[in-house]
Amino acid sequence: MKPTMQTYYEDTVRDVLKKELGVSNPHEVPALEKIVVTTHCGKATDRKQAVEDSVEEIAKITGQKPSVSYARKSVANFKVREGEAVGARVTLRGNTMWEFLDRFIHITAPNIRDFRGISSKSFDGKGNYAVGIPDQSIFPEVELDQIKREIGFDLIFVTTAATDEGGRALLTALGMPYRDNKKSDSAA
Repeated sequence: MKPTMQTYYEDTVRDVLKKELGVSNPHEVPALEKIVVTTHCGKATDRKQAVEDSVEEIAKITGQKPSVSYARKSVANFKVREGEAVGARVTLRGNTMWEFLDRFIHITAPNIRDFRGISSKSFDGKGNYAVGIPDQSIFPEVELDQIKREIGFDLIFVTTAATDEGGRALLTALGMPYRDNKKSDSAA
């Protein structure tokens, strides 16, 4: 069975984007390719345990076991040695990606403290969007009394869009809760 968000994209969003972006070829319509969840434990004094905790938390949140990232070279100022575990990452595709996106938009993002929307300025110039999550407590899969340490995450939404406008249109049509930058700029 297809996830609800994927069905919504195929039935509604694709046609809306085709008209909005003025695209005639259906293969030019932006689509979500993958979601990458990463974390880095560079400042932790007990880095090995921090990486293990990160792997455990990401697995709970995404439902997929992450791979461990290792330092490529030694850096004395950061007390990092080559080959030492420094973080974890997981790439979500297919049904898992669509279900994670649905949970993020409708459940997780509104759980952010003082939530007024997420910034719409974090595009990379090629239609991909990144958002930083300060700690894992906003995810409903994490039990608050079981948290050993705060772990921050980066979520990268990789799209097939060639431009930021196409990526922004795709994520907006899917329901990404962006804050209205004009209102927040005038309030400041």
